[in-house]
Amino acid sequence: MPAARPFQPLPLAATVLTGTVALYIALVAFGNITDFGTNQAFVQHVLAMDTTFKDPDLMWRAIESPTLQNIAYVLIIAWETATALVLIAGTALWARQLRGGGGLAGARRWSTIGLLMMLLLFGAGFMAIGGEWFAMWQSKSWNGLDAAARNVVLGGVALVVVNLRGAEER
Repeated sequence: MPAARPFQPLPLAATVLTGTVALYIALVAFGNITDFGTNQAFVQHVLAMDTTFKDPDLMWRAIESPTLQNIAYVLIIAWETATALVLIAGTALWARQLRGGGGLAGARRWSTIGLLMMLLLFGAGFMAIGGEWFAMWQSKSWNGLDAAARNVVLGGVALVVVNLRGAEER
């Protein structure tokens, strides 16, 4: 009878966190695909800057073309979908490792890439570009900064845990 594998808390935590983020971003992408119009309006208002203070020094940044707004929204959904797929792959590799069928390197690599994709979307995309460049912070009705910050924290915490080294790796 083979010896039982020792309990590995960090790989288990990485599996759970990666899986949680994968589920979340997959549901976000699914929601945006199946209910296209709801967040389409959000993207349109943020890019048009139509609910900001309308400072003339900033309004030149506004994108009012519905075609360009829709292209941006479709690119966001494609990025969300790709992020979900990468994180699902990372979760599967973590789960496989927990069952003794693989190493940590592949699971860590895929999870790191997916989590960085998440941080790029919500940190660089929504917080920096949406929040600052398009002055989303000025809008009372179309301000997604709090949600973006929650997603950055979730992705950041998961990224740290995924990249911690357990005693067996030191």
